[in-house]
Amino acid sequence: MPLIETGRVCIKRFGRDAGDKAVVTKVVDANFVNVVTSRRPKERKCNVKHLEFLSEKIDEKSKDQLAKVLEIEATKLK
Repeated sequence: MPLIETGRVCIKRFGRDAGDKAVVTKVVDANFVNVVTSRRPKERKCNVKHLEFLSEKIDEKSKDQLAKVLEIEATKLK
């Protein structure tokens, strides 16, 4: 089971969003991914060392699933 893949739910361990759930939206390379968090719903680049990956996986293109996992309104997602 590859941990670094699109749609993987994780928790940010460091930075401004530390402790928040995040969803991987794009794998940039072996060290960086783009994520969406509940505090900052805009897609941002993040180091994989700053993430704790969970076993949960969702469809990252579905705004309803993203909003449910991040516990925010779907209208706040960009």
